[in-house]
Amino acid sequence: MKRFKNITIHLYILLGSIFVLSGCSVIRSIGKYPSKKREAEFAQLPNYKNRSFQNIYNTDTIMYLNNRVPQEVKMRQFRKRPKLSQDIPSVKTNLLDTVFPETTIVWFGHSSYLIQSKGFNILVDPVLSGYASPLFYFNRSMPGSHIYKPKDLPAIDLIVITHDHYDHLDCSTIRKYKKKKETKAIVPLGVGTLLSYWNWKPERYREVNWGDTVEVATGIRIISTPVQHRSGRWTKKNRTLWSSYVLEIHGHKIFIGGDSGYNKHFKDIGDMYGPFDLAILENAQYSTEWPKNHSFPEQTVHTVQELKARMVLPVHWARYAASYHIWNEPIKELVPLMDTICVPITVPRIGEPYTIGDTPKREIWWDFE
Repeated sequence: MKRFKNITIHLYILLGSIFVLSGCSVIRSIGKYPSKKREAEFAQLPNYKNRSFQNIYNTDTIMYLNNRVPQEVKMRQFRKRPKLSQDIPSVKTNLLDTVFPETTIVWFGHSSYLIQSKGFNILVDPVLSGYASPLFYFNRSMPGSHIYKPKDLPAIDLIVITHDHYDHLDCSTIRKYKKKKETKAIVPLGVGTLLSYWNWKPERYREVNWGDTVEVATGIRIISTPVQHRSGRWTKKNRTLWSSYVLEIHGHKIFIGGDSGYNKHFKDIGDMYGPFDLAILENAQYSTEWPKNHSFPEQTVHTVQELKARMVLPVHWARYAASYHIWNEPIKELVPLMDTICVPITVPRIGEPYTIGDTPKREIWWDFE
């Protein structure tokens, strides 16, 4: 009887999600693919073939990867919210009334963060709804990690999206900005179809291909650069592009890494645009079962060196359990690796501001399971 009751509860949750989900039904959250007309335009591009975007380099050889072995799925909390001994430590900063004097980053967990400089606010990959899935019941935020909502943020001038995966592009969050005329967006090719489907006006977003430069405002420009990854929100894959970005903002240069496996594109970016005052790089959600799409900590060492980064801020962790590893394994490995190459790493708590040029945040707040 108890089992039947649990099944019934789960069924109600599933049906409720299908029809409404914080303003986004499952169908609306999944979105649409680019039209055949847009696909015909993409077909003229060198990084598009057979109705899908392509990575720039061959991915058959994975470089700088230690002898990692696949983990037993049953040994990990795969795609489940882990039962932690305490909540993820977070800081609730009053962002509505604060203007930072210098370029400052406020991380909201996983790959969502605010970059503010001289009152100009850039929101990267905002997922502020508490889950990274078309169903609120799956891939929920770890306890303590979801403390910021759009209402807690200042007026956003620019939203930057790296790719269309649910943990980087959230229907519910993006739709909250659909009527805010002051907010513009920069997205990879094809992702504009999703914004349009979610009632954004076309004049408010700009689709970019690798190498495109956008003059955002006086003293601010952004350049789309390659990454090695994939895209897709349903069965069809790679119909939209994935990207990293070089952000030049009021005299600082920041690398917005998005998601990426390791390859030679990092050296290309470092040679063309480096050095960087700060590289914001993914750290976690890697697996030996998909080594081409995410970087392991030992690969990040080479990424940092090839980008010519002067400081690293690791993201893509401490909010969702999207892989097999323990939630804090990546940061435990990455910090000492950065020390071996003498590159500072700053690891602020969720919501704790870090200003470029300040002493790195190095207090160990993640030492629990």
